[in-house]
Formats: sequence, structure tokens, C-alpha cells
Amino acid sequence: MVSITSDFDHGNVRVINADRASDVRLEIKADGAADFFQWFYYKVEDALGVDLTMRLTNAGGASYAPGWTDYRAVASYDAETWFRVDTDYADGVLSIRHTPEQSAVFYAYFAAYPVARYQRFIEETKAHALLTHEIIGETIDGQPIDCFTAGEGALQYWVIARQHPGETMASWWMEGFLPDLAGDGAAAQRLRQAATVHVIPCMNLDGSRRGHLRTNAAGVDLNRAWRNTKSDKSPEVYCVRNRMRETGVDFFMDVHGDEAIPNNFLAGAQGIPSWSDRHQQLFDRYSALMLDVSKDFQTKDGYPIAPPGKANLDIANNYVAETWGCLSLTLEMPFKDANVNPMPDVGWSPERCRAFAREHLAVMAEIAGEL
Repeated sequence: MVSITSDFDHGNVRVINADRASDVRLEIKADGAADFFQWFYYKVEDALGVDLTMRLTNAGGASYAPGWTDYRAVASYDAETWFRVDTDYADGVLSIRHTPEQSAVFYAYFAAYPVARYQRFIEETKAHALLTHEIIGETIDGQPIDCFTAGEGALQYWVIARQHPGETMASWWMEGFLPDLAGDGAAAQRLRQAATVHVIPCMNLDGSRRGHLRTNAAGVDLNRAWRNTKSDKSPEVYCVRNRMRETGVDFFMDVHGDEAIPNNFLAGAQGIPSWSDRHQQLFDRYSALMLDVSKDFQTKDGYPIAPPGKANLDIANNYVAETWGCLSLTLEMPFKDANVNPMPDVGWSPERCRAFAREHLAVMAEIAGEL
């Protein structure tokens, strides 16, 4: 009989019945103090050559259940290299089928990014001479809120990631962005000359460790806490917003993942009260530059645009754009494969996230002269 556990950093699943490998019954646990759920991450052992069928029986009640359509789960034998496995969704149940080639195998909603990996990445990143590291506060669970700074230009760039802990593609993106920012490439040099770049690699460490989809330790969706943030309930936003007030903001990007849309896309701050032709021109210019450099980017799929004056100012992108009048963007990447430039074996993947980040850095450097 196989054994299944998720009692580890970033894990999330509840075992209902694992007596038969051909009909393993599981549930995704909710975010502790909130009702959100969709992130799953667990380990199966004693599974070599076993035909597994694992059913997430409450998938129909997940926060973004339409996202299960055409979705394929990821698997890994070492939690480093991830690949897609057969998955289907019907009658509210997500079924994952796989015959492992090794005894132990991990399964997840997207390539997992535990806090332990994040901590290793932070220590490696601190070694870059052109990056300055600072802890600007603590989470509710007492984890450090890390901030890296590079460059000496007058423009103030802010790049944050993983407000929603289940959107792990944002952390893989950071593994491409931060080392490139600290490197000797031409684009990085131009960006550091034009701007001072402030980077928060992970906004929601508590939710990440706890295996949450969207919320922090207090059950707060950080990307709905920017207008009225509180130091006791959303210290992650509180600290970052205060630091932004000290530096000002000329460019902002918030890196996320989207459950339903099978493509990479940008969301602007259309609908904020102060939205102007200048805002639109900069948004269109950034998008056009991305189309020039990236096979993985597109502009046809995306979120509906809010009517004038109706944008939700609790969302980081909208709050920053309205407060500082700057080019402010939300980057969304897929949990599935990207319909633009698909790669069925891996889908959207850690390697593609890292490469995509480097393309964004090049565009950030290019657009600096227009800000």
C-alpha cells in the first residue's frame, strides 16, 4: 500500500482513503483562517511501478474551479525537475493518473517552491556584490520580509512577487530576475544606471509555509489589502507600502499566476480615477516591447478592463498607480501550458518562468528612458 503525506513545508492535502492505489481519495485543505483552496502539494512513497489514480474529491468547490478545465498536474521525483501527468476533471473531481518510475514522487498544482528553497535562494542572492539586502519587517509568524536593492539611477522601480503563496511561478520568475539584475548583461547595466530597483522576492512567506493558496497567516489576501493595510493583519503589505512612501515609485510590477487563462499576460490599472492617456501609452509601449522580445507573451487574452473610476484600489497594481501616477503592472503566468508557444511535456514551467523574467528585465531597461 502506498503512503501519502503533506505534513511538510508548503504541503497541502488531506488523505481520505489510500487503501487502493487505483482509487486514492484526497481533499485539498483550505487556507486555515480563510475559505480559499486550490493549491495542493503532497508526496507518495512506495509507489514504484504502481498505477496510481488519485482523486481530489472536493476540487469542484475550489476557489477557481473553472481553472481545472484542460489542466494537468505536475510531478517530480526530486522536487527540482517537474513534468506534467495525465489529469482530468469531471463531476467536481480532479483525477490524477500516473505510474511512477521511482519509489517516491511529489505531486503539486504547480512546481512547488517551499520556504526552505526560498531561504537557500536568498542566501545565494546575498552573495551578489551589486545587490544590497535588507530585512524591512517581519511576517505574523516572525519570518523576515526580504528586500533587495540594485542600481543608483534616479528612477524608483519596485518589483514584488508571490502575494498569493500558491502562485509559485512568481518565485521561479524571481530566480531568473534577481541574478540577471545583478549580472553584467547590457540590459541589467542600463537598468541599474537609469533606476534604483527594489525587489521583494516573496511577499507571503507564512502562507507559503502553511500550504495556502491566497492568504497569509491571518487569512488576509494581501492583494486586497493595499488601501487599508494593517500592521497586525497584513504586515507584509504594511512594511512594503511604508518603504515605497520613502522612495517614491516610478515603475511597479507585481508578479502572479492565473488559474484559468492559459497564457501569459499583463493587467494594467485602467479604471483608477486618475487614469490618463499617458498611463495607457506607457502600458501599450511596455506590452509592445514584450511582444518584440518574447515568444511566450501575448495581449489578446487577459482580464476585463474596469470601467472608469471603478478600479479596486485595494489591489496593489491599482493602489500604486493611483498613489504615484506611475506605470503599474500585474504580470500573470499560467498554471497550465501557454497556448502561445505550448510545450506539452512540461507546460508552463520553472525554466520558462526564469527565462521570461530575463525578457522582462530587458524591457524594463528599455522603457526607463520613457518614464
